Amino acid sequence: MGKNSVRGEGTQGRVEHAGELGWDESLYGDDASGGPKSPKDSGSSGPPGGSGAAEGTGTPEDPAAAGRGHRRSGRRKRGKRKYRILRWTAITLAVLILGTATAGYLYYQHLNNSIRKGDRSAGGSDAKKSAPNADGQTPLNILLVGSDSRASDDNVKLGGGKDIRDGDAHADVQMLLHVSADRKNASVVSIPRDTRVDMPQCKDTEKNKTYPATNAIINEALGRGGAGCVLDTWEKLTGIYIDHWMMVDFAGVVAISDAVGGADVCVKQNIDDHSTKLQKGGSGLHLTAGNHTVKGEQALQWLRTRHAFGSDIGRSQAQHMYMNSVIRNLKDQDAFTDTGRLMGIAETAVKALKVSSELNVKKLFDLGMELKDIPMDRINMLTMPRLPDPKDPDAHVVPDRAKADALWAMLRDDKPLDGKSDGKPAAPPSKGPAAAAPDSLAVSVVNGTGTGGRVAAKGRATEVVTALKAKGFKKAETGSSNPASTSEVDYPKAAGEQGKADAESIATALGLPASAVKAADVKGLTLVVGGDWRTGDSYPKQDPKESDPLKDAETVNGADKGACMEVYAPYRF
Repeated sequence: MGKNSVRGEGTQGRVEHAGELGWDESLYGDDASGGPKSPKDSGSSGPPGGSGAAEGTGTPEDPAAAGRGHRRSGRRKRGKRKYRILRWTAITLAVLILGTATAGYLYYQHLNNSIRKGDRSAGGSDAKKSAPNADGQTPLNILLVGSDSRASDDNVKLGGGKDIRDGDAHADVQMLLHVSADRKNASVVSIPRDTRVDMPQCKDTEKNKTYPATNAIINEALGRGGAGCVLDTWEKLTGIYIDHWMMVDFAGVVAISDAVGGADVCVKQNIDDHSTKLQKGGSGLHLTAGNHTVKGEQALQWLRTRHAFGSDIGRSQAQHMYMNSVIRNLKDQDAFTDTGRLMGIAETAVKALKVSSELNVKKLFDLGMELKDIPMDRINMLTMPRLPDPKDPDAHVVPDRAKADALWAMLRDDKPLDGKSDGKPAAPPSKGPAAAAPDSLAVSVVNGTGTGGRVAAKGRATEVVTALKAKGFKKAETGSSNPASTSEVDYPKAAGEQGKADAESIATALGLPASAVKAADVKGLTLVVGGDWRTGDSYPKQDPKESDPLKDAETVNGADKGACMEVYAPYRF
């Protein structure tokens, strides 16, 4: 039997017509409406697909055939409508996807373009980035800076001091956020604003001014070259490579606090941080004893409170409590997965923050995602170990070199402050050059024992020179006196790894710890005999407990919801 033009009959199986599959020929026809030419137009008087009569019959179309034709016509119309719907749905989706992608890109660019940026370094940075671990990961170190700038109406309104509006800003809050290479733990270390440290030479590109190296109070670094100089000062002090900095002022703190929903804090007694006859100033914080959620301007008051918490050390502890609470609350609220919430925070953050030039929105987002996955009990915050400043023991402090150096070494070696092991093998130590022969090294020995209100030990540099010569360092000579609380061996920055190896050989010969070796702005190898080594040919052995950076530290653990601040008596009500 031959092929039959009536579908469903004949020897072949039934094949779906294109119209039934959603194909609309009317979209590709030749008439003005885009539809196919009708039988009349084509000179045909029969039904579509026929020749005027049913094939092989020679008689007019029977009613059954006509019914099938109407059904085919109905299916074809329904197919056309179905295809039109599918087609326009696809077009609409394509436009939406393209529009969403474009809008997303434009929003991303908007955020990036909104961030204020500054140079990462002011020229005095020389720390080396940590070697990757066994998985190729490196730690992430970010310096968080709180500025007391009064350069805007909002900052003057919030912080007072309109008479110092044009003065240099100070970095009254300085914290280093260290995220471990495997992203399983994090540490935050604060340095009190009144800490005396050595500062490197810094260049302020905005003022086109270069500041010489000096010894001063650390919060002054911001006025000597911006946040980049603060970063350089930290690197000089700690030897830790710092990837980025982020800075916020008074108004920025208020805005960000509102965006994240504030933080839960606690005071043991009623607190009113106000100005007194003996101590001018005050944050204005006024709370009853117990737990509170602070946000906006009240959050700024909490973060600025100093006198009512006893000192700058107490303020750092209160700031750590606040930061832990913010992270904990964001985790509890699933804010890290809430797109709308994240966009709101991002919009606020880019307006409130100033960041180092290599940071962008993606890196900030990635940082948030990495913090999201760190358990709260693996986040620890503390303040740098310190001692009274010999030059001004009532107002300033200096790093407790034994404990502080041990703390910096822990962070450089990516060791968690909670002492827990994550089971990852440490990176193998890098192999540097061998030290030069002792008799070829010129060493200047400085008597720095006159610290802590004590007179310098007479002839101390000469005694150590004699000890060095006995160990083969024939070119050792005495240099000028320069008080220093702790002993160290300095080598010129330009000498690089070779200079470090030579300095380490001197330290080893005299029993000094490896942490005593420092890259510095010196002309040659310099051994500073500090106030911690007033007698003897060898550096006195240290009790490990005395150099434990965590001993007696004001550590705040992220999982501790019961932390509560003691209020200094004059500020209770």
